[in-house]
Amino acid sequence: MGHSPLIAHLAVWLLALLPGLLALPYVGGGLDNAQGGLNALGRLAGIWGLALLLMAAALCCRVPGFDRPFGGLTKLWQLHHRLGASAFLLLLAHPLLLAFSATGTSLDAAVGTLLSTQPASVWGWVALLALMAFMAPSFGFFGEPDYQRWKWLHRLSGVTVILALLHTGLLSRTLPGWLAWGLWTTLALLAIAALGYRWLYARWRGRSPYRVTGIGHPARDVVELTLAPEQQHMGYRAGQFIYLTPEWGGHVGHDEEHPYTLSSAPDEPDLRVAIKDLGDASHAMLSIPEGTQLWVEGPYGDFFSTVSARPELWIAGGIGITPFLGRVREAVRAGRSLRVHLIDCVQDETRFLFADELKAAFEGWPDSQLSVHYFYREGPLNQAFIQQVCPDVADRAVFVCGPLPLLERAREALSACGVPAGRLVTEEFVLL
Repeated sequence: MGHSPLIAHLAVWLLALLPGLLALPYVGGGLDNAQGGLNALGRLAGIWGLALLLMAAALCCRVPGFDRPFGGLTKLWQLHHRLGASAFLLLLAHPLLLAFSATGTSLDAAVGTLLSTQPASVWGWVALLALMAFMAPSFGFFGEPDYQRWKWLHRLSGVTVILALLHTGLLSRTLPGWLAWGLWTTLALLAIAALGYRWLYARWRGRSPYRVTGIGHPARDVVELTLAPEQQHMGYRAGQFIYLTPEWGGHVGHDEEHPYTLSSAPDEPDLRVAIKDLGDASHAMLSIPEGTQLWVEGPYGDFFSTVSARPELWIAGGIGITPFLGRVREAVRAGRSLRVHLIDCVQDETRFLFADELKAAFEGWPDSQLSVHYFYREGPLNQAFIQQVCPDVADRAVFVCGPLPLLERAREALSACGVPAGRLVTEEFVLL
């Protein structure tokens, strides 16, 4: 098997929890009564909340290759999401716990603690409000977020980090000065370096220019673009994805950055991406003219990192066929057979993308099989269908890519088929 993302995830959580663990000896003396216990918990909540916030910021750098130890950028983004959510809850609890601890003195003391007008407290509340503003779309508090608005609001994270550090620097009394300075400086530098790379270096130096040299339409609402490099060709592995930012006018979403999976084989001279009409940016790409320049950043993802001697089962849904298409094209170009069973889940025959190419490839591989699941005829994907077309599913390494409803159904069905979680790899379409 390939590397385990568990080690990288545990290392991040350990580093984020380290400041609070180091602070435990300095708050332990107040745990002998309720008032002291609440005060200690309030201080620890603030320390852990800030540390988790800084680690979440540090993981937003999006350096190509940095995501691989975490299982790909999607898995890294999910870790970032969990760190941010935990930080938000802890930072929200921080002033409330301190205020509750002050009720042992008087109600006025509790209100004064919660609504203090000291500059340090004011900066803390401003930081918390900014955190609420950019976290709300991420967790769908007001419904499904607009992608570009979500990305813009996420830039408030830099403001939140600065204000939270200012609050901590003015009020921190739990850790000794030298220890507090060392910890917060280290974590702050990691966060600042990540934010600087993401919003400055990556935007101006971390992207490569490509030009549209070919346009195909495998379906009415799908386009496959061929992109030729204007400088050095980007190296990548089958199943990875890139961020594209086109430079042309006339349509809503024409200049928006979005992630798209590469459908080309890694040894092709040009890149190919298949794009489905799913929003303003992808809709605009359906009518992009040949010759348009685009900026490419990447590659990202680690979908096919798992190495196994087992035969594979691929389950694709809609445009989720693209990472598998890259693997197929790579094998065809190399004259190599695969041992794989592909279940392609589509709405109907008109939505069977790249049908002729896939059928031709699988016909030439004696140990492979292609099954098409038509939703209009079979209904949602289920255990019975998988076991019917692939009886040895429990002995295979399984890869699933598609929209979230398909992933949820596939996980449930595969578990019922006896596939252990350790042999299931998924690629989700989430905000990145």
